[in-house]
Amino acid sequence: MVKWTETALLNLQNIYDYIAIDSIYYAKNVVNNMVLFIEQLPFFPKKGRIIPELYRKEIREVILYSYRIIYKIRPKDILILRILHHRQNRKILRFIKF
Repeated sequence: MVKWTETALLNLQNIYDYIAIDSIYYAKNVVNNMVLFIEQLPFFPKKGRIIPELYRKEIREVILYSYRIIYKIRPKDILILRILHHRQNRKILRFIKF
């Protein structure tokens, strides 16, 4: 099962809004593909790599399009923590509460 933090949902909404400025079609396509990809994570929870900045085995990331999908593997679910553009400052991860 996948669960989302409020921040991750807001990240997803912001991605949609940004892409929709140019194309609602592509905004829907990108967000739908992200959600479909994320829904598969419980079947392959270790698919993502351990985040080099954190080096915590339960916190991982996968890259899709230009976005880092950061998630936490928990005993009964996968928690989506953040979805960040790859150009966002890596130091932002220090401020995420796990």
